[in-house]
Amino acid sequence: MLVYVLSWLVANRLTPPSNTVACSCQEDAVSYTNRCLYLLSSAQNTELWQWVYRFPHALYVVDQSLQTEPSDQSEQSRLTERRDLSLTVFFSLYVSDTECKLSRMGPPATIVTIDEESLNGTVLVENMQINGRAQDPDRTISLTLLDNYDYWVILDPALQRLYLNSTGRVLDRDPPSSITTIVVQIQCTNELVGTIILHEVRIVVRDRNDNTPRFQQPRYYVSVNELTPVGTTIFTGFSGNNGAMDIDDGPNGQIEYAIQYNPNDPMSNRTVRVAGTLSGNIVLAERLNYEERTRYLIIVQANDRAPYPGTRRTATTTLTLDVSDGDDLGPMFLPCVLVNNTQDCNPITYRLAIPELTEPSKLNPLNVTPPIRAIDQDRNIQPPSDRPGILYFLLVGQPATYPEFFSLNRSTAELRLLKPVDRELYQRFNLVIKAEQDNGHPLPAYANLQIEILDENNQAPYFQRSSYQGFISESASVGTTISGSANLTAPLGIIALDNDIEETKDPQLKITLNDYTSIFSITSTGITRYLTLLKPVDREIQTNYTLTLVASDGVQQSRPVTVDILVIDANDNTPTFSQVSYSVEIFTNMLPGETILQLTAQDADAGLNGLITYAILAGDQGDFIINNRTGRITLAPGVTLSVGRSYALTVRASDNAPDPERRSSITTVYIEVLPPNNQSPPRFPLQTYNLEISEAMRIGAILLNLQATDRELDPITYQIASGDPQQVFNLSRTIGLLLLAKPLDRETIDQYRLIVTASDGHPGGISTATVSIVITDVNDNDPTFDLTLPRNLTVREEEANVFVGQVRATDPDGGLNGQVQYRLLSFVSLFTINATGSIFTAVPLDRETRSRYDLIVEASDGAVDPRRTTITLLVEVTDINDNSPVFSQPIYTVSVPENTPAGTVILRLSAVDADLISNVTYRIKTEAARQLFAVNRLTGAVSVLQALDFEDLATGNSTYTFEVEALDHGGVLPPGTATVIVRITDMNDFSPVFRQALYKGLVAPNAEKGTVITTVLAEDQDPPGMPASKVRYRVDQDLSLYSGSIFDVETDTGRVITKVNLNEQPNAIFRLVVIAYDEGEPVKMNRTTVEITVLQPSRIPIFTEEEYRFSPVSENAPVRTPVGMILAAAVNTTVFYSIVSGSEGVNNRTGIIYTNKLLDYESVTSYVLRVQADSLAVILANLRVPSKTNTAKVFIDVQDENDHPPVFTRSLYIGGVTEDTKTFTTVLKVVATDVDTGNYSKMAYRLIIPPTPEGQDSFVIEPYTGVIKSAIMFRNMRRSYFKFQVIATDNYGQGLSSRADVVVSVVNALDMQVVVSNVPPTVVEENKEQLISILERYVQDQIPGAKVIVESIGPRRHGEGYELEDYSKSDLQVYAIDPLTNRAISRQELFKFLDGKILDINKEFQPYLGEGGRILEIRSPDIVASVKKAAQAVGYTEGALLALAIIIILCCIPAILIVMVTYKQRQAECAKTARIQMALPAGKSTGGGAPTNHYEELGDGVLDREHDTTSTGEDSGPDVQRNRIPNISSHSNINGSVYLAQNGTIIRTRRPPYPNNLKLGSPTRLGKQFKKLDKLGVTHEEHLPLNITEDNGPTISTTTAHSYVTDHNLNSKECSVMGPNSIGPKSNIDKARLEQDKGCFEQESSVDNGKIKESVESPCEQTLSDEEELWMGPWNNLHIPMTKL
Repeated sequence: MLVYVLSWLVANRLTPPSNTVACSCQEDAVSYTNRCLYLLSSAQNTELWQWVYRFPHALYVVDQSLQTEPSDQSEQSRLTERRDLSLTVFFSLYVSDTECKLSRMGPPATIVTIDEESLNGTVLVENMQINGRAQDPDRTISLTLLDNYDYWVILDPALQRLYLNSTGRVLDRDPPSSITTIVVQIQCTNELVGTIILHEVRIVVRDRNDNTPRFQQPRYYVSVNELTPVGTTIFTGFSGNNGAMDIDDGPNGQIEYAIQYNPNDPMSNRTVRVAGTLSGNIVLAERLNYEERTRYLIIVQANDRAPYPGTRRTATTTLTLDVSDGDDLGPMFLPCVLVNNTQDCNPITYRLAIPELTEPSKLNPLNVTPPIRAIDQDRNIQPPSDRPGILYFLLVGQPATYPEFFSLNRSTAELRLLKPVDRELYQRFNLVIKAEQDNGHPLPAYANLQIEILDENNQAPYFQRSSYQGFISESASVGTTISGSANLTAPLGIIALDNDIEETKDPQLKITLNDYTSIFSITSTGITRYLTLLKPVDREIQTNYTLTLVASDGVQQSRPVTVDILVIDANDNTPTFSQVSYSVEIFTNMLPGETILQLTAQDADAGLNGLITYAILAGDQGDFIINNRTGRITLAPGVTLSVGRSYALTVRASDNAPDPERRSSITTVYIEVLPPNNQSPPRFPLQTYNLEISEAMRIGAILLNLQATDRELDPITYQIASGDPQQVFNLSRTIGLLLLAKPLDRETIDQYRLIVTASDGHPGGISTATVSIVITDVNDNDPTFDLTLPRNLTVREEEANVFVGQVRATDPDGGLNGQVQYRLLSFVSLFTINATGSIFTAVPLDRETRSRYDLIVEASDGAVDPRRTTITLLVEVTDINDNSPVFSQPIYTVSVPENTPAGTVILRLSAVDADLISNVTYRIKTEAARQLFAVNRLTGAVSVLQALDFEDLATGNSTYTFEVEALDHGGVLPPGTATVIVRITDMNDFSPVFRQALYKGLVAPNAEKGTVITTVLAEDQDPPGMPASKVRYRVDQDLSLYSGSIFDVETDTGRVITKVNLNEQPNAIFRLVVIAYDEGEPVKMNRTTVEITVLQPSRIPIFTEEEYRFSPVSENAPVRTPVGMILAAAVNTTVFYSIVSGSEGVNNRTGIIYTNKLLDYESVTSYVLRVQADSLAVILANLRVPSKTNTAKVFIDVQDENDHPPVFTRSLYIGGVTEDTKTFTTVLKVVATDVDTGNYSKMAYRLIIPPTPEGQDSFVIEPYTGVIKSAIMFRNMRRSYFKFQVIATDNYGQGLSSRADVVVSVVNALDMQVVVSNVPPTVVEENKEQLISILERYVQDQIPGAKVIVESIGPRRHGEGYELEDYSKSDLQVYAIDPLTNRAISRQELFKFLDGKILDINKEFQPYLGEGGRILEIRSPDIVASVKKAAQAVGYTEGALLALAIIIILCCIPAILIVMVTYKQRQAECAKTARIQMALPAGKSTGGGAPTNHYEELGDGVLDREHDTTSTGEDSGPDVQRNRIPNISSHSNINGSVYLAQNGTIIRTRRPPYPNNLKLGSPTRLGKQFKKLDKLGVTHEEHLPLNITEDNGPTISTTTAHSYVTDHNLNSKECSVMGPNSIGPKSNIDKARLEQDKGCFEQESSVDNGKIKESVESPCEQTLSDEEELWMGPWNNLHIPMTKL
């Protein structure tokens, strides 16, 4: 068989491995030491081939033991038995070394890349290429995924494939996730040999361009001066972290900038350009002009640098470029009239006329028209202090002698006359005025000035005519000129002349219009004046106006003349009929030509405009004619009328104005034809009508229908015969309707009696009726004050409730409408008024505060909507002497020169007495001052009594201070006082002295304005600090004529600077005389000369750049770290570099700039240096030559480093959770800040929590927000607080760290308080932080460091059981944590801290709760009331049971006597039982049954009442007691479960959870929540025997029953009572209870690994006090200590 197998292997070209070892395993045995895995017995061919097929690399070897000879019979038997098997083959499988190894070549780790944000399920590795089979059947290897943090990778072992697991999340390479690489391990286990190989898979997350650049600012702003040269960098605001940021990586996160075309501002694109696409620096491309445009809106685009342009992302922002004004324009004279559409002004000529031979004092300053004024065209140079001033000069003029007569102020442009001018010599002066800036700007402005010399004013003006006639149409518009003719063709010219002035010139007279100035005006200039219309006129109101004119030349007036203005009629009125229509009744017997109706129309116009023509337009049917002038309608000739016929004539009335202006109106005339006679009069239905109407009835209202009937049906005509003389009513003539024609006034006539008639038109055809009308009142009259009563009242000051005066008002209305009430509308706090109108003072008045009051009194009637009338009374307050004099100032300070002569007045005091009558006198109050000073008692003049020497006083005090008094005439009130401070000033003794007689300086030929050339310095030896020692500098303009115009000296520093931009020749030398002067009295001065040489340009170095920008330098760079290099060059000159302004250092020879001190990015983020390059020769001469070319700016940015650890806002955070807090509820939030920037300020938080036996963390923290949340439930928690640490690490957890402590207390709902306020919960929620900080401050006043925590905010709960909710008010439930104990402050203490300060708290709450918002109360939480209610119910039950127990005791007196007799016997039995228990072996159980864990069923604190919890939930017992697991046997009881412990103690548990699910604490905790009540009873646990026997059996053993009593110290006392060994009736148990005090043993039990140790001490007597907290018995479901009830 061996040969066969080997042959098969060779035939299949399978060579056994070199490390093959034959198995020595026996039948059906497997050896793992030599890797023998499979064993074949009964090796039939087919079965063998199957194994060979499955394991082609195995070697099959025949056990050589089968070929040995047997040594004995037993061996022979064994071999025979084995030979019975066809062939026994041991099968050994040899595993190749290639299993679990990679089949590929290359590095051992598998590295793949994947794009971020790849989809869930993306294949990471298609095949791991690990040798072996990882799935059944024939599994040779097992694959397991290790180190799969956050479970990003899923392994498919069968396919050896890895997938991405991003369910519910995104694989994000960018912050804050920042997942750049995922590394996992593939563990391969060789199932054949048990070896393990780990394969590392490294998944590199490749960045995608999925984030758009984001600018750090919404908008950017830069201000650029319009004089900035083209090519200047104007904006570097994108540098550092201020520009656009892209959190992508690599090129995807690199930013480049460009200018985007702005269609709304096309010019902005060519105005600027980007100097460097990476830096984003903006460079000026075109010259700016502030006068043309002041703002550009530049759209800056930031895009990343993704490799493929199509995938690049962009963002834009707006850079607002504001152009600031520069000094590029000269001044201009005002007013400026532009030339066409240009910005240039037309030449302006100023004019002036002065009379001849007039003294200058009468004319100066001369009134030039318009006033001479020039302004700088650069009107908005900033700051305003840089704006130049304007200087004015009289440049040239004719005649040339003008300087003798006129002068022009250089600063104000005020023109003055120097001496009188003779008109015979000079009739006119033509001058040219020059205006230029005071900074040497080369663009002056010029204007002409014409001065006319007027003849002497010795004649009065006069009008050419004595009167004028003018005409104006009444239709003329405002502004129309009055005409001089009736046809309105030429204006009315009014000429006034003055013989002092030539007739061809405007005499410039002032013509005054004395009448109708609101309707007419006259032009103010010109020889001929014109009248214009100011307001429309109406001829129908006034037909003409007569005006009076007077002309004046300023000295004399003319005689007045009259102007009569006639208003010419315009056809502005329409002819109007008196009625809209007319009704006429005619009879058939009328004759032709008889008048039917006389029509009359009115037209207010005059002439043809008012002449009316009448005409019938339609409806006459040829039967009627009308006179066109009179309007009389007559019957046409030859017309026969028939009864019943009617006509409607349309009649027109028109005026006779021209056709375009003609106006007309029409009316309708209704005509009815009646029969010629009638027989019976009409009849009214009633003879008397009674009517009541309101006086407010509208006009035209129908009051009554008086229609009468006529038997013959003749037309009836109605009219009012009498009773209505004012025609208040109108009776319709045809239909009998009584209408109201005029307004009613009940107060005038309150009733009417009308007689009305109805007529059919025939004699005797008239009937009458009476209408009685009563007018009812409406409130249509205002109350009216009685004006005969005085309205000017007086009242004495400083008195209250004094009568001031009285008002009286009446109202003619009736009823309530006529009842008058009074009230004050002003000064209601000072005065009162009663129902009769009497006015009194409410408070004492002070005349000095206010001497008169305009008191407004209102009278109103009693209507629902009353009518009101007011009257103003003047109340004068009379004076009393109630004020002391008051000085004009409380402190008078005066400086007096030393050596002032005696008697010199140095000060005048002034005091005023507010009283009307005062006579103030003065005196010096300080006695010592009277020796040096005196005061005039009447005038208040203070004078010195002797000369004072400053030098004598300088060593001491050079100031005198004393008090003065002012007394009034009576001297009753205390005097007024003031303080006088007299400072003795030193005289100026010394002049300033320059250090050098000659100063030298160098200046560049093109130096800019403000360039510092040198500094002069002078000293003054007067006492320091005095004005005489303070030196100032100025240029002596008289001695520096030209140099003073281009150079200046700073007043305070003495620095000599350029006054203008220079353009001088090299080697030119200027001498500038500088004056140094002091501020003493008198002023003293001195002079020095500054020699300024203009340097050759070739000797001035030139910088290669105007601005240098270096790479950012790290803030951690050491001192003298090179930053960059500047370079300047000059011909044949050694360049010396220096920093003019800035704190960095520079190598003077090489130009290398280095750090001069340690940098701090958090203090300074960038530096701007100003450097200067000078010739070494100039430096050695101790001179400097600053110019445009040898100065430059250097910009240095500081790069931030992570050099600051995070800082927590607090070192200790205190929070709280309740027992009902749910999992993942927010507990508190920790905050750490870092002064570093960027990611260095981004935090990652983590917790360090001490390990717990359960292995579960109690809290978790959100890593990037710092929010701490609960991770477990805290119900039945023994711990009272948790203490752990939180660590904050910047740079998203990769940088520096710091830590803080966190304490979270577990609090009970009973330790809370509810703050009830009268505002909605939303208001409290919005201001929660501020309100809690206020409450916390008041709690911390009592317990320093206490933390107040909000449990809930909700609507106010009220009602029985607090089941009602009021959302207009709120409940704020809070509790406080004591930082010393880490436990909750008790509810009573918290109430005491807050309720006692509720008024102060409300004041601080007011700004946050709004107007009227306040705390209503501070109360206990709802659960306290629920517990009290439940306890009260329990108390009632206990009382009933106690009464029942008393009845039982009274009925069982014999049993009680028996107990008393057997007292000693029971005591002996108790002692005996104790000794028996002590003799029992340790660990022996007296009860049967296996130990059972009933701790959970018994509940918290039931098994071990000795060790209970405190009010804060802290476990007061040791852990071994807390974890006790007794061996108990269960018994049934209606009030709970009864258990038998291992030590024989009978323990009763509470009932199952009660319906209301109240979660209460231990008895001790609840006992401290209520007030003490009388103890209702004491009940102990029932005691059951250990061994139970039948009644007829003998009693062999005794029973010990135990009960626990808890004292003040929470110590448990176990008392034993001996009894029969049987369960007797309840009375027996009661007897045992009465014997509880016979024997008492103090026992301590503990359970440790199942071993019970008991120690029994000597018997003791136990006395129960009222303060002990006892259980009320098995029926006490709530476990409430009843001594507290």
